[in-house]
Amino acid sequence: MSYSITILQGHLGRDPEVRHLPDGTAVATMSVATSRFWKDKAGERQEATEWHRVVAFGKIAESCGEYLKKGSGALVEGENRTREWEDKKLGGLKRYTTEIVANKVQFLGTNGKVVEPPAGDHPDDSPPPL
Repeated sequence: MSYSITILQGHLGRDPEVRHLPDGTAVATMSVATSRFWKDKAGERQEATEWHRVVAFGKIAESCGEYLKKGSGALVEGENRTREWEDKKLGGLKRYTTEIVANKVQFLGTNGKVVEPPAGDHPDDSPPPL
């Protein structure tokens, strides 16, 4: 047996986009930035930012849409998945998207500490298999 786990702690680059599948399942798409810092040879502080596409389903997606916004901190745990799709604008060219399918999202305050949603709002849905 094998599996992958990805853990990110970062900030949203825009508000989550929430939509619903035909069966009513909520889907939230988020863009999460992580940054690393170092000093170069001259002693100047440098920064590199990576952007990660995160997708959540069900109650997790609903909670993300309700409680997160651009700039919000989030701790995301999930699985890396790559999916293939056809770009209709480019004549059906095959394209690939790698994203983190979240199975847990914790909301972080400005101090980086976990902020709990109101009682009874604990998301526990697992993402559907692809």
